[in-house]
Amino acid sequence: MGLGMNRNEQTNPMGRELDVRIFAARSRYTLSVPRKLDALVARTAFPGTILASMGGAIALMNRGDPPEAVTAWVILAVYLLIALLEGLFPLHREWSRSHGDVRTDISLAVTNGIVNIGAQPLILAGAVGVAAWTSANYGATLWPNAWPLALQIIPALIVAELVEYTCHRAMHEVPWLWRFHAPHHSATRLYWLNALRFHPADILLVGPGKLLPLLALGADGRVLGLVLIFSAVHGVFQHANLPCRLGPLNWIFSMAELHRWHHSPITHEANHNYGGNLIFWDIVFGTRWLPKDRQPPVRTGIEDLPNFPRGYRPLMAAPFRWKSFVREAGPSATTSP
Repeated sequence: MGLGMNRNEQTNPMGRELDVRIFAARSRYTLSVPRKLDALVARTAFPGTILASMGGAIALMNRGDPPEAVTAWVILAVYLLIALLEGLFPLHREWSRSHGDVRTDISLAVTNGIVNIGAQPLILAGAVGVAAWTSANYGATLWPNAWPLALQIIPALIVAELVEYTCHRAMHEVPWLWRFHAPHHSATRLYWLNALRFHPADILLVGPGKLLPLLALGADGRVLGLVLIFSAVHGVFQHANLPCRLGPLNWIFSMAELHRWHHSPITHEANHNYGGNLIFWDIVFGTRWLPKDRQPPVRTGIEDLPNFPRGYRPLMAAPFRWKSFVREAGPSATTSP
């Protein structure tokens, strides 16, 4: 029920009753907003926020503020902003209520934060070794450090995106890797915390990997910080329960209109739009997909694995119990997407 339903449509009386109950429960903190403002937010929220966050971060870094502090504060501010916007401008009211997932998503976010901090020394050690080899063979850094910081972010995103695209696609096409990526796709709705809903093994493969080539090429800490800020801001918008509409910008960014298809429960629909930030490599390799004749399904998740665990501990253990719950799901289940 609900496939292709937009925010103003209900498909049956039960759906209408559910929306009424959800609206009543949310009316204590959800404000009524004019339709024109709603449309304005749909068109400008993402471009405005990404420009403000990147511009502010560049200004702070150029005046000498530590990239680590700037990155942390900008990302935190944007996450709080998106949580507020979801309360004011929800795309689907069904996605605004808890599906019993908030505690799990928060636990995964904390776990992955700790994992990232612990992995940083190993990432830096590996990058220093590669950078030393590059310097010995080519005589100098290959990174355009003389460029203005705002321009360096363009090649940085393209290089990082190739690594992220490759790893993400492998997560979908290699069965044993899919086990670790499936927890992200098991979410039954899309909202801002989905941007942090990953198994730690997934984070370790994709997250640090996209920074290694930048470090090896000689990019400094400010560039890495900007890539992380862009990825975090884009990622939270990509999963947010907001009616973002980018028009022609969907040929540049792998934003929500594209990414909702990636979270379709139908396998052949989900195996598209692998880009984390940019849609460039999806265009190059023919995996960009944005149907014009219908909307993405409201129901997300993994259709072939309806019994996928929901709680934090079962979800963390899921990759190691894969055969057992695939067997429980019956003959329709698949071992890969």
